[in-house]
Amino acid sequence: MYKLFFKRVLDFCISLIALICISPILIVVTIWLHFANKGAGAFFFQERPGLKGKIFKIIKFKSMTDERDAEGNLLPNDQRITKVGMFVRKTSLDELPQLFNVLKGDMALIGPRPLMPRYLELYSKEQMRRHDVRPGITGWAQVNGRNNITWTKKFELDVWYVDHVSLRLDIKIIWMTIMNVLRRKDIEYGGSSLNSEGFNGHN
Repeated sequence: MYKLFFKRVLDFCISLIALICISPILIVVTIWLHFANKGAGAFFFQERPGLKGKIFKIIKFKSMTDERDAEGNLLPNDQRITKVGMFVRKTSLDELPQLFNVLKGDMALIGPRPLMPRYLELYSKEQMRRHDVRPGITGWAQVNGRNNITWTKKFELDVWYVDHVSLRLDIKIIWMTIMNVLRRKDIEYGGSSLNSEGFNGHN
């Protein structure tokens, strides 16, 4: 019952209350990034697969400028990320706009992290089960190693979560996430590639 109904109700209520409470922070960060990103905007939108693989647009705070070289190509990430952007990432503030995705029903507070659509064809049938629930802002894999485990292990943890969704487990993940953020543990500062991590969904 929790997985099929109450989880979504709680996600909606909590995300709505959270957005109201942190709205001053969102406004300040939005203005801050608007100027720091040199006209590139404060928000970043990107297509991701959600429940049952349905594509939606995830929203995050934008931590980089859109500066390009003489040939019109974007500069490397480490040259485009701003000091403000680095702070926003280190404190995980860049994740806060995803509460709007939760409010809309594209995401949940807790669930497997949504990856790029191009990786869908690499998943095995078992790994595809991670899309049997809504993707989350944080998840079981994120509080159990995140950057320090292989993609294969991450997907195993995602599928384990799908099979064990419960209110008690979600509360545990929220608590572990808060602790990790406060300790700045396993924080990602840049994008990662499944292939660069040695991922092969058919192995």
